[in-house]
Amino acid sequence: MLDRVPFSLLERYQRLAEISRDLASTVDLDVLLNRIAQAAADLSNAQAASILLYDESKGQLYFQCATNLDEPLMRGLVVPVEGSIAGWIVTHRQPIIIDEAQKDPRHFGNIAKVTHVTTNSLLGVPLIAKDKVIGALEAINKQAGQFTEEDQDVLMDLAAQAAVVIENARLFQQSDLIAELVHELRTPLASLRTATHLLLRKDVAEEQRQKVVNIIQSETSRLIDMTTAFLDLARLESGRIQFQAQVFDARGLLEECAGLMQTKASENGLVLRVDLPAELPPLKADRDKIKQVIINLLSNSVKYNRPTGKITLSAEARPDELIIAVSDTGSGIRPLDLSHLFEKFYRARSAERITQGTGLGLAISKRIVVAHGGQIEVQSEVGEGTTFRVHLPLRGD
Repeated sequence: MLDRVPFSLLERYQRLAEISRDLASTVDLDVLLNRIAQAAADLSNAQAASILLYDESKGQLYFQCATNLDEPLMRGLVVPVEGSIAGWIVTHRQPIIIDEAQKDPRHFGNIAKVTHVTTNSLLGVPLIAKDKVIGALEAINKQAGQFTEEDQDVLMDLAAQAAVVIENARLFQQSDLIAELVHELRTPLASLRTATHLLLRKDVAEEQRQKVVNIIQSETSRLIDMTTAFLDLARLESGRIQFQAQVFDARGLLEECAGLMQTKASENGLVLRVDLPAELPPLKADRDKIKQVIINLLSNSVKYNRPTGKITLSAEARPDELIIAVSDTGSGIRPLDLSHLFEKFYRARSAERITQGTGLGLAISKRIVVAHGGQIEVQSEVGEGTTFRVHLPLRGD
């Protein structure tokens, strides 16, 4: 990395004013965090900068982003409040300058194991919004000399503005998600209210009563699935899910997923075919989360397929990525629906007529794949079928 040219004090505050305008232009939390971290590194002439957000309800710090990090699974790592410099900053609500971080007993070394960057000097400041500590902003390894009081003052000014926009973005995110959930809950709750009203009537025949009980059971299951999916999505969006990266056999995982869905496919008169090469490279990822994605795609292919249809699970290894594909012979998805398919609670009209669902599965799947540094895409032709492709990076480490 090339050394940055240090800013004069006047240039720093001119740059800070530009950054403030930039931060006010978006409510996308991920974009905000990355912009703030980069600004912190630039303004303090540091090798790198990072942001950790504090969850007051759990008393935990979550590592969110860093300018020197290309390991997406690092996001969500729990950093102890007791036994970390960031924890000290949050607890004491004060900035700190440390010239030799490795010798400080509060230094938390697990992050360095992933970033492969040794922290020598460190400047950290609290992120405080409306008198509430929401996290810590840290710059490490001053490019020339040591961090100064001037560096600290500039970073404190940046942190004061950053904390407000971060909190606003989080509130917007939460209110938006809650509003959507409340809207989606109205339908199953209305069904339950109608069902219980019928059960209370004495003139309802036993056969009809059993149908009502089945409706209650179905709608209750739907509510449980929806709230579980909602919590998954909320944790993913807030960065509070900690990914457990491990190296595992990709072929073994895909065969396991196919095995789990085989019975369901057969019950629906469908043929589930697995088309995998003899060997696939190992994958470094959160195995359970990738499994969740594949199971969701296979489950959708079962739900929205045509009678006696086919499902194909395949994979292809390229030099830098593994591509996993799930194809079906269903009715396909209209072009109008394709552009909205990964949105929260969105369900294509053709899907609504076939079966009920939470409308969150694909949104969650996309979040998981993107968090792994990958992407998910869909191709579909009405009347022919649909193919989802998951691209996951292959990591040499």
